[in-house]
Amino acid sequence: MRTLFSALILAALASVAAAQNPEWHFPCPTNEIARYTACRVTEPIQVDGRLDERVWQAATTSPRFVDIITGKPALHDTRAMVVWDDQNLYVAYRVTEPDVQAKFTQHNDPIYYDNDVEFFLAGPDAYYEFEINAHNTCYEVFFIWEEAYEKRGFATEPEFARTRLKPFNGVGYTTHPRGSRLGQFDWTLPGKQTAVHIDGTLNDSTDTDRGWTVELAFPWSGCRWLATDGRALPPRDGDVWRMDFSRFNTYKAPAPARDSGGWVWTRHGVWDSHVPECFVFVEFRTDPVAPVLRAHPPSATGGQP
Repeated sequence: MRTLFSALILAALASVAAAQNPEWHFPCPTNEIARYTACRVTEPIQVDGRLDERVWQAATTSPRFVDIITGKPALHDTRAMVVWDDQNLYVAYRVTEPDVQAKFTQHNDPIYYDNDVEFFLAGPDAYYEFEINAHNTCYEVFFIWEEAYEKRGFATEPEFARTRLKPFNGVGYTTHPRGSRLGQFDWTLPGKQTAVHIDGTLNDSTDTDRGWTVELAFPWSGCRWLATDGRALPPRDGDVWRMDFSRFNTYKAPAPARDSGGWVWTRHGVWDSHVPECFVFVEFRTDPVAPVLRAHPPSATGGQP
């Protein structure tokens, strides 16, 4: 029944997309793809998961995440933010969760079977998948489009040798116009920093938690294989990258809600995060976050006044 429902939703959305642009072959309507401006950081960020730096109080926050298929409001609130400096891309999540649970503790454990949040960063010929649970356990994969593997130089790199790659054809959207992908499931983005802070007690269902926050730093120096088109690292003012922000749960909202268990910043219209054409457009500006702080100082509780 769930498969049939997903298929019907996909067909309906494909029709909407086709009506907008006959050349558009993806399940997310183009007019719904979110856009965001990431401002530059002028103060140091300590990656500890707490999001108590002034820049996180001032940074623009995403809308509340919605269901990945239907775009309907999600059961619990989830929001994300992005800032940057010359060294790192910084990503943060605020996750409302009344019962924070996580079981996987080893790097690259299948934490997508836990409650987790996920981040994808796409270049023209490859994209990076990152997931994290409330244990601060991470899962990473680097995906290369098969048609770009030879011509963009990936084939000459030992870390991307064919023997280290596995074919991948998406999850729910397996007819991507670019064809198949190759996944490096042992790849780790060099120098990344990750941290989680829990506002409550992990794996204790006898109390009610408020949720958890995630703080991430991805060095630009580790993103060179996402810049095969010659884009600047770090970005220049006005550069645009594609990113995806999501949350996946082991539970769903009860009926009559049609909750897929996957919630995103901008919906894909299909049960599949691996559709870069549906990712958020993130524009980088050299305007610092700091001037906003002087106009809107953070409140004592850490939120906007």
